[in-house]
Amino acid sequence: MIMLTDRRPILLANARLIDPSRNIDGIGDVLIADGTIRESRRGIGAAGVPEGTDIINCAGKIVAPGLIDIRAFVGEPGASHRETFASASQAAAAGGITTIICQPDTSPVIDNSATVDFVLRRARDTAIVNIQPMAALTKGLRGEEMTEIGLLKAAGAVAFTDGDKSITNAQVMRRALTYARDFDALIVHHTEDPHLVGEGVMNEGEFAARLGLIGIPNAAEAVMLERDMRLVALTGGRYHAASLSCIESLDILKRARDAGLSVSASASINHLTLNENDIGPYRTFLKLSPPLRTEEDRTALVAALASGLIDVVMSDHNPQDVEVKRLPFAEAASGAIGLQTMLPAALRLIHSGDIDFKILIRAMSTRPAELLGLPGGTLRAGAPADVIVIDAETPWVLDPVDIKSQCKNTPFDEARFSGRVVRTIVGGRTVYEHV
Repeated sequence: MIMLTDRRPILLANARLIDPSRNIDGIGDVLIADGTIRESRRGIGAAGVPEGTDIINCAGKIVAPGLIDIRAFVGEPGASHRETFASASQAAAAGGITTIICQPDTSPVIDNSATVDFVLRRARDTAIVNIQPMAALTKGLRGEEMTEIGLLKAAGAVAFTDGDKSITNAQVMRRALTYARDFDALIVHHTEDPHLVGEGVMNEGEFAARLGLIGIPNAAEAVMLERDMRLVALTGGRYHAASLSCIESLDILKRARDAGLSVSASASINHLTLNENDIGPYRTFLKLSPPLRTEEDRTALVAALASGLIDVVMSDHNPQDVEVKRLPFAEAASGAIGLQTMLPAALRLIHSGDIDFKILIRAMSTRPAELLGLPGGTLRAGAPADVIVIDAETPWVLDPVDIKSQCKNTPFDEARFSGRVVRTIVGGRTVYEHV
């Protein structure tokens, strides 16, 4: 159930507090008032709260900072038939995401200050969660001429990317990294060499051969990432790999990190919990960019998340309607929705023992806030009251009827999950409650 209540004080009592920003995992209470976290500690108690406080007994459920999804496509402006700020925010709230970072590959492209301002105003008027835009790194996403990074950052852009397009011109990327460095701006890059991708539609290997589909080699990602690491070393810019998917890329990232470069990386929840075999009999909802890789690649990504080499887990939310998904696999569009299922899918990694809750919340909340300079990602007193309550155990099945996004292209169609968000609070207001 989606709801929007008044901003009266809230006490989340008797909860398991998980706050990676303070290295906390223990029983305690959180007091929220006037849109901020007043206190977050053990033993606040009902006696020490303002009159009229809504006291919620969490009975050991997890209370954590709201999630920050660093990579999501929202259709406004220009593709509102795929997703709107309103529908995306409803899905996000149901998934525990309190801040969406939207991508610039809209129509028109978010490559000027006026469009940044439109996005911020439109989201403020229609969304129930926070929405912040990344701006285009090159004008029109053409990979040829840099945008005005300084002006766009001043207008409110939190980072710079060409969305799911890779910049193949190394000189353009070098100039962008150099220019962005002077504004302490983060460059986010989709690392896929389009020439090596070619006509490929899934991971190159035995399974693709059996399905009769053209494959995409790991080298398509690794070659582009290796080039970018050399350019970061040359320029000293801040760089974030948007969506890593294979072992070779992890080796490149580790060498760059060991060399002291200012580099970070994301992996999508799809690549952390699914592999190429899940495609099964040509299931187009699992056609993604980059493609799902082998189980060996998936487990390597999970280990990299556990070690901190992978900084961020994101949804890679990309709604596609039936006209472009209900096609033969080779002809279908890439992309899957993920705002509502990012956390439930990630809880599989908790239940399997691959990672713990502090690692997960750090990768989904605290670390994205750090990288983008946002005020969330923490339960510290004085922080914005973007908070979620998680029931980590209750089993449930994803019913397509309950999907809040306008498009239904989820790779987790009718999947079985254990655990979900039961309350989402944004700016001190409850915007979602599961009852």
